[in-house]
Amino acid sequence: MALTFLAVALPGFAQLANKKALTLEVAKKIAAAAEVEAKKNNWNVVICVVDDGANLMYLEKMDGTQIGSVDIAQMKARTAIKMKRPSKVLEDAVAGGRNAVLKLPDVLPVEGGIPLVIDGQFVGAIGVSGVTSQQDGQIAAAGVAEFAKAK
Repeated sequence: MALTFLAVALPGFAQLANKKALTLEVAKKIAAAAEVEAKKNNWNVVICVVDDGANLMYLEKMDGTQIGSVDIAQMKARTAIKMKRPSKVLEDAVAGGRNAVLKLPDVLPVEGGIPLVIDGQFVGAIGVSGVTSQQDGQIAAAGVAEFAKAK
C-alpha cells in the first residue's frame, strides 16, 4: 500500500515550479544603489523592497525624509508587485482618464514602484517616496539597474 502511495505521489512532485526568490542580501544591494542615486541628487527618501508576496524585506528612511513617505514607499512597491507592472503605468492610466484604476484595492497609482523580474519571474519590487514622483521613479530605476547585475 505504501508503494502505491509513493507511486502516485512522485509524479506530483515533478509538477512543482522552480521558483526564484529575492534574498535579503540582494534587497540590500538594490536599496544601496537607490540610495546612491538619491544622495547624488541631494534627495531624502524612503526606499522599500518587498518580496513576491508584497511582504516587506527591507526599508530605509534617509535622514530628513517626511514620515508619510514610509507608508507611501511600501504602497508603491506593493502596487508594482501585485499588479506586475511599474506603478507609473497605473498613474498614466489615471492621467489618461481611466479613473476606475483609483478604485483598485490596495493600489497606489503613483510613479516610484517598479517590479523586480528575473527570467520572467516576478520576485519582488522596489518602492521609493520622498521627492517628486518622477524623481522617486528615477531612484527606483537605479535600484532595478543594480538588481539586473545580480541576476
